[in-house]
Amino acid sequence: MDSIKKILKNFNPLEDKYVSREYQSYGVHLSEKLDDTSRKSLYIKMAKDLPRPVLEQALRFVTDSGARKKGALFMWKLKEMGVFMKKK
Repeated sequence: MDSIKKILKNFNPLEDKYVSREYQSYGVHLSEKLDDTSRKSLYIKMAKDLPRPVLEQALRFVTDSGARKKGALFMWKLKEMGVFMKKK
């Protein structure tokens, strides 16, 4: 993952729509690692709302598994870790 300094240096506000904050950069990074770039906004929202160590652990699990549907496995792992709790 690139440093914030490098990201901001390469940022072009006319072409780059997703990267103006650090969590947005991490969300785009997640979508690229999971081969699921069509759902960038979902991963950006997750990077903003969920703790980073939880996302890192789920990402490590998925990259080590070698699965074909990495996005689905990522979501399953987050659910198994108890990230998505029902609100009462």
